[in-house]
Amino acid sequence: MTAQTQVIVAVIIFLLTYGFIISEKMHRMVVAMLGAVVFLLVGILSQEDAIHAIDFNTLGLLIGMMIIVGITRRTGVFEFIAVKAVKVAKGEPLRILVLLSTVTAVASAFLDNVTTVLLVVPVTFSIAQEMDVNPMPFLISEILASNIGGTATLIGDPPNIMIGSSTGLSFNDFILNLTLPIVIIFIANMVILRFLYRNDLVTTEERKARVVAFDEREQIKDWALLKKSLFVLALTILGFILHGLFGLESATIALAGAILLLAITREEPEDILLHVEWPTIFFFVGLFVLVGGLEHLGIICWIAQEGLKLTGGLLGPTAMFVLWISAIASAFVDNIPFVATMIPMIKAMGEMSGMNLNPLWWSLALGACLGGNGTLIGASANVIVAGLAEKNGFPISFMGFMKVAFPLMLISIVISTVYVGVRYLGWLF
Repeated sequence: MTAQTQVIVAVIIFLLTYGFIISEKMHRMVVAMLGAVVFLLVGILSQEDAIHAIDFNTLGLLIGMMIIVGITRRTGVFEFIAVKAVKVAKGEPLRILVLLSTVTAVASAFLDNVTTVLLVVPVTFSIAQEMDVNPMPFLISEILASNIGGTATLIGDPPNIMIGSSTGLSFNDFILNLTLPIVIIFIANMVILRFLYRNDLVTTEERKARVVAFDEREQIKDWALLKKSLFVLALTILGFILHGLFGLESATIALAGAILLLAITREEPEDILLHVEWPTIFFFVGLFVLVGGLEHLGIICWIAQEGLKLTGGLLGPTAMFVLWISAIASAFVDNIPFVATMIPMIKAMGEMSGMNLNPLWWSLALGACLGGNGTLIGASANVIVAGLAEKNGFPISFMGFMKVAFPLMLISIVISTVYVGVRYLGWLF
């Protein structure tokens, strides 16, 4: 097969893979792995090259955190926090919406946002039922909060894990560069949602009193396990903060925390490993191989050259291009494969132009993570909540969600534009 034919075949396979992922006709892990295997079968990559293309730091970090969260969730601590938030809100539905969203956002910053919504949404349905209010405003606000909160840290959202692993940016770098805009964006979203739903979330004093009477301590199923889990979780997060001092990769910290928690809790490893999201892990493997193939053939380099032509090779226009294209694309395409494609492209842009890439990495993180709020298929957490809502008899329609979420996503990206411009590009008003 000639080099030109290889390029044509690789692009066709890649686009078909993307198309099937978007269509959801087949599980995305199967599609990604099928595309990767075809790359090997037709000789685009050798098996050795494919293994080198896989980012094991990303995979290790994901697996380690999944194990830690899988054990911690057994304690009931997340349900405890949700019920406590309801009591603090004194049964006021609008306050509950803000507090549950805050819990979701903060939890999503330190756990993965899919796990967070899996824990918070069932509690939300119980609360909405007790208060006799429509759960839809809570669900929509929790989807938005999970993606906003996940943007703030290295471990909050898979795109950030991928960016951090590929660039060497630390846990502290993400906190220092993304916390401020995320807090502003979260507050803006909550103010608008409170206004939108001010007439929908109304209940009686009797029902408020019933919800306030909940005993949050009853949610804790195992106090001993809770203490051990919180100790290891705190130790792991401290490890992320200090890992630069010890020269350790984030995957090493996460896996060390996971193994320590397994050792001190004596949980059955086979049972815990069953709760690791292996389809997600192998989805990443397939994507890394696909993008590695495009890189190997020089396709990523060519796309970077064209992107630089479009922006004139200037830092400001390039950062805005990355931010907005990431946001719009991630609203309609899963942000994980999109970011997997963008990372090598941005690196190639840096090599060609010599520009400072830091503003581009933060633009990519903000655009990809926040852009996932645009539609119901923009991020994994959105799809999970939609599935849980349908099971409980409250289906979320694609257009119904988009009418609320897409304008809020655009507001978030406008705020991000101002932030990136002022902090990194020297904009003065």
